[in-house]
This record gives sequence, C-alpha cells and structure tokens, in this order.
Amino acid sequence: MQTAVVTGASRGIGRCVTELLVRDGIRVYMLARREIDLLHAAQTLSDLARPIVCDVTNADSVKRAVYQISEETDGAPDMLINNAGIFPLSSMHSLSVDALQQTLSTNVVAPFRLVRAFLPRMKQRGSGHIVTIGSVADRAIFAENGAYAASKHAQRAMHEVLRQELQGSGIRASLVSPGPTNTNIWDAIDPDNREGFPARANMLSASAVAAAIHWVVNAPAELNVDELRLSRA
Repeated sequence: MQTAVVTGASRGIGRCVTELLVRDGIRVYMLARREIDLLHAAQTLSDLARPIVCDVTNADSVKRAVYQISEETDGAPDMLINNAGIFPLSSMHSLSVDALQQTLSTNVVAPFRLVRAFLPRMKQRGSGHIVTIGSVADRAIFAENGAYAASKHAQRAMHEVLRQELQGSGIRASLVSPGPTNTNIWDAIDPDNREGFPARANMLSASAVAAAIHWVVNAPAELNVDELRLSRA
C-alpha cells in the first residue's frame, strides 16, 4: 500500500488532497496542529486517513510524528506533500521580527524538517515524491507581503536545489504554485472588503488546487513535474 504525508491536512487544500489520495487507496498521515479540526476531518474520510497532531514548527512534535510514520511505513512515505503555511500581512515598517520569524519557521523551516527526516530513506529506497505547495508570491511581489513573499521565494529556491540534487535518484520533486485560493487563510483578512485584493468568489477553489496536486503525484514515474503554476481560468 502506498503512503503519503500531508501537512496542514485538517482543512483547505490539505484536506482536499487527502480526500483524493484516500480514494486512490493510499494511506495518508494527516498532520495538523488543531486536534479537534484534524480528528473531525479524518473521521469524515476513511480508515486510510491517519490523523497525527503535530506542530510542524516544533522540533519535538515533528520528531514524534516522524517516528510514528517511520515505524508504520518502511521508514518514509511514498509521498511528502508540504502544504502547511501561514499568510501574515503587514507593511515592512510595521512587520515585527517575531512575525517574520514565525512565517519563516512555518513556511520554510518546517517543510525542511520533514524533507530532512524522510529523504535519507527515500534515497536508500530509490523512490519517493516530494511536493512543495508554493504560491504566486514565490515569484511575484505584492505590498504588505514582506514576510510571506520572503518565505515563498526561499521555499522555491530550496525546491530548486532539491530537484537538482535528486536528478537520477528515482525521487521526484515538484513545486505547485497556485494563485489566490479560497481557504480559511483569508478569514482574518476579509479580501472582499479590502482594496487591491481579489474577491474570494474569484479565487481558485481548494478542490481545484488539490486536483492539480493529485495529477502531479499520479504522473508517470518517468515524468517529473518540475513546477506547476495555477491561476483562475
């Protein structure tokens, strides 16, 4: 049986990806911080959805999750989908150091922790697929996006290094970068009532982005989707 790890799996894109993967008969380890939301999401899916409460910014929490997953697999999942992220908005002059550090910790350091934990076994095995969920902000710059854009540019750079290092290893590395997507990440921002932001009705849906990710991981083994950029049709 194939296995996958999906971070930020309790809602939004992560939950939608999990739903598609379990339909394929893949055991999915769902990682998220909020226990109530995570357990509810898993219960609405199937027995193949395995919830693990994990704060991906906390080294001990990640270590516990990695240990459990490694014990229940052959040491690493077949797929690692790094989806969890935060999206703070602040002008540069008012952006706090703590907010910047938290964003980098969640969007850059956390996915690196998981890659570092599972990659040795993937390399030993000669197979695996690491999918990084990027953003339009990993190439474009927007006002009030200092922390988020910095994190997403860093995430894309790490993906490119990883992809180069893994050539010929049997391990695939893909970057999927959607435009604005209608998930809970926008709740505190209320883009419908802020000038310069797209209306939520005009954003991509989480299910549409998940369908693209699903296509990426199901591409023929000889095909590496280096980078996939998504926008609203």
